[in-house]
Amino acid sequence: MCGIAGEIGKKFKPQPKVWEAMRKSLAKRGSSSSGILTYNNVALIQTSLDFNSKISKPFTVKYGEKDFSIVCDGRLYNKEEIKAELRKRRHCLLGYSDTEIILSAYLEWGEDCVKKFNGVFAFVIYEKHNNRLFVARDHFGVKPFFYTRINGLFVFGSEIKSLLAHPLVDPILTTEELAEVVLLGPGRTPGKTPFYGIYELLPAYSGYYFVENNNLIMDAYWKLQDHPHTDNFSQTVEKTRSLVLNSIEKQLISDTPLGTFLSGGLDSSIISSIANSYIKKQGTPLTTFSVDYVDNDKHFTASKFQPNSDVSYIRKMNDFLSAKHIRILLDSDELAEGLFDAVDARDMPGMADVDSSLLLFSKQVKKHISVALSGECADEIFGGYPWFRDESIRNAYGFPWSQNIDYRASFLSDNLKDKINTHNFVFSRYKYTINNTDVLDGTNEVDKRIKQMHQLNYQWFMQTLLDRTDRMAMYNGLEVRVPFCDHSIIEYMYRVPWEYKNYENREKGLLRIAMQGLLPDNVLWRKKSPYPKTHNPNYLALVSKMLQEIIDNSLSPILQIINKTALENLLATATTNNFTIPWYGQLMTIPQTIAYFVQINYWLEKYKVKIKL
Repeated sequence: MCGIAGEIGKKFKPQPKVWEAMRKSLAKRGSSSSGILTYNNVALIQTSLDFNSKISKPFTVKYGEKDFSIVCDGRLYNKEEIKAELRKRRHCLLGYSDTEIILSAYLEWGEDCVKKFNGVFAFVIYEKHNNRLFVARDHFGVKPFFYTRINGLFVFGSEIKSLLAHPLVDPILTTEELAEVVLLGPGRTPGKTPFYGIYELLPAYSGYYFVENNNLIMDAYWKLQDHPHTDNFSQTVEKTRSLVLNSIEKQLISDTPLGTFLSGGLDSSIISSIANSYIKKQGTPLTTFSVDYVDNDKHFTASKFQPNSDVSYIRKMNDFLSAKHIRILLDSDELAEGLFDAVDARDMPGMADVDSSLLLFSKQVKKHISVALSGECADEIFGGYPWFRDESIRNAYGFPWSQNIDYRASFLSDNLKDKINTHNFVFSRYKYTINNTDVLDGTNEVDKRIKQMHQLNYQWFMQTLLDRTDRMAMYNGLEVRVPFCDHSIIEYMYRVPWEYKNYENREKGLLRIAMQGLLPDNVLWRKKSPYPKTHNPNYLALVSKMLQEIIDNSLSPILQIINKTALENLLATATTNNFTIPWYGQLMTIPQTIAYFVQINYWLEKYKVKIKL
């Protein structure tokens, strides 16, 4: 995996120190090799974790009399097919690099090359003769790409920090960006960031930046569209099994040590079982990794959303696989301190300890392997969350993971409450998403609503989790692959009726029946349990202390935008056990809400954010 950055434009001028700062900002995304390529009005920057690549980075080829240069972050899972097709068309490939194959595909098919790719990617190709960039991002935004246009320049990078390393790009927070952080965060409007003027290229988008007229033209090369589902239930089960196995098997190919995350839940267990069969053929045992927290066994209490702990299921699964298992234990102190590194990794406030735990977990996993497979995205695709199945939540107007606009708005400072129409801000984004959901005429009301829920999840909730996975893992040089997030699976599952997906009235019922025989029955039919988080009261005490210190310091930047009394009330509520309003789904309750405000204050300080309301 890699990091990319650069700048281009008519007002371009040589700035070697700036380019070096941008390159260094991406060191976490690649320390084995890096390079900077410059022409008259463009600088392309690449960092890489690929120790085995034989091509230079950035990579340039001459095609006829024309020069093409590429910087790329990503991986193609169907590159064998593309490579074979390119060779039939007389392309001479130097090696097996994804970067070279992507560039060669562009030379052959132009902008339509992205329609052939199955993988995760964000790349930029410079055409010297046309003086333009071609820019593209994968179907669901697994790999990041941020950009800004300022003073006649187009500046881009894998992470926001690479843009902020440019002297023309300032970290500015306006009223609209503040509303994103408080009313929607840690989610955000597709294409937006918490920094004024810095945008994210939308998933499944590609297009050109033309230097001559400083024009950026982007469009979707793929959209999720509804089609009639003609398979009966048995055929749907077989097709689902085939698609899932095919996606996982493609992503098991690696020239570096590979393992799997294993929570004892359905999704990670499926991946681990398939990986185990593949790796055993190579004569080595699979290595699985799980995360747990100090004293969680003492403090765990069963709930509607988390009916049982993971430990016994992880043990059952590893006994079934005869795999090598490594259990990583995190303590409350490091979890709280990790909140700050998590902000550095995201360049913005995130999912609190849900982020920091993955960051710390990835750091330990990296000591053993370089590539891990995760079960991320299966819940969004197969309808695993409560808001798919609970009719009262499913039919409620608004984002199902955040039905608390007034509560969130109560934290805004008094001078801001009148500036933001909070309900309009949130509901306009919600309404735009559901209104742009493709649904066939004649679809029954339940399936129509389910498709809207899928679209909401793909464009909002899943993006937050994919951001988390990429940033927290890459901060430690670990590549995490998400085989469920395959557009072939998602295209097919989108049109499958809810009656099939909800087989036997079980969350992810279709996936369960499709995977029969791969897992022990008590794992296959285990009730969904969310991502493991700490139940240790020490963590709540630590983050509460952090927030209290912020409140007590009159110079804390968060007090310019957040109501001090509301923060004090939040801490007072934490001492009781009757707090029921989640901040962002079941993963972010009161400890994570407190930690989120701690992250906001750190972000404002660390990034020297200029507040312009």
